[in-house]
Amino acid sequence: MTMNANIRTSVATLMGAAVMDARGTTMGRVSEFAVSPMEDSGHVRGVLVRLQGSGRKTKPSLLPISEIHLTETGEMQLKGDAASLLVPGDDEFLLLERDLLDQQIIDVHGHKVVRVNDVDLVWEPEKDGSGGIKLRIAEVEVGVRGAIRRLLKGLPASAVDGLACRVKSSVIPWEFVDLIDRDPGRRVKLKIEQERLSRMHPADIAEILEELAPAERQALFNSLDEEVAAEALEEVEPKMQKLLIADLDSESVAGIVEEMDPGAAADLLSELTEERSDAILEEMDPEERQEVEDLLEFSADSAAGRMTTDYVALGPGATVANAIAALQEYEGDVETLTDIYLLGEDEKLHGIVPLVKLVLTGGDVELATLTTGHLVTAHVDERAKKVAELFDKYNLRSLPVVDKEKKMVGVILAEHVIAQLRER
Repeated sequence: MTMNANIRTSVATLMGAAVMDARGTTMGRVSEFAVSPMEDSGHVRGVLVRLQGSGRKTKPSLLPISEIHLTETGEMQLKGDAASLLVPGDDEFLLLERDLLDQQIIDVHGHKVVRVNDVDLVWEPEKDGSGGIKLRIAEVEVGVRGAIRRLLKGLPASAVDGLACRVKSSVIPWEFVDLIDRDPGRRVKLKIEQERLSRMHPADIAEILEELAPAERQALFNSLDEEVAAEALEEVEPKMQKLLIADLDSESVAGIVEEMDPGAAADLLSELTEERSDAILEEMDPEERQEVEDLLEFSADSAAGRMTTDYVALGPGATVANAIAALQEYEGDVETLTDIYLLGEDEKLHGIVPLVKLVLTGGDVELATLTTGHLVTAHVDERAKKVAELFDKYNLRSLPVVDKEKKMVGVILAEHVIAQLRER
């Protein structure tokens, strides 16, 4: 059969299909589809064939796609002698049924976890005009259509295809598939595309982590770089935080904790045993460690227990230009900044300048002329309920926290209050 057009099929459709030798006699049946990700992750390298008469314990043989042609009726037939069949080594290939069907994958475009029901394949002619064929991996089926094919396996293929085609397909193109390797010992080479994953909002990554089964969840979290892992960790519940870092060594956790907001880092460590917390702190850089240790001294239900020590403060005589320079050098999460705080030499609060006013003002203007009219602060020991009431009463974006000497020691952000209310 000379192929002039592409022919669509799927893993579920071809599993168990007969494979004939060069003389047209059935030599075995398809038991798997082997992909060599290091060589070509977009095409099937070969089909694993369980030969006629072989026992269950006998390994299936690998029939390279290059040795196959399709008959007039669409059946697979070996071009030459069956001696060209190879026996693949353990875990040498990515196997589509074993490693994909029923597995959880991440649809980063839909920001969700989905389960693979089938893998769509396309027979296509070689572009060199040699008459050879290739078996391309087109997409993964994550909807009902793929499930129907598998459920009705054994019935006439035409009947199954006719029924399946009535159902709207739900697929993810193969190039967008993120396969999670849930067993580090298995040689699954397709990894999470970090560039796309890192562009997702931390809350979306957190939601995905919470949806995944434990092994897949851990594999995904371990694949994140420290900054992305820290942002995601801040978004999940305390119980989930503990699970995610449980198998990591203290040095690895310390690297993640250093990237977290100090207040969030303190909240995380406060949930751990003293021994585990101390081991992580010991691995942290001295400056970050001191910030977190200071916050650990406060009750989680107090204003100080909810605050962060990451904020921008300048002297009362500073100008808009000074503020912009300080923002450019700020190493914390700029997305959480809403105000700049003016502190005297005694660290006491003199005023608050909303960031939006910097955009509307010239660089030589003094910040003191841009402050809000009324200062609202919370004492370090103020209860969380009172803090929430202050945010509500004065419609605050942030709330400075002061000690008994009225010195500013931190800031509570609106997102901290929202998190507190959600916990309740």
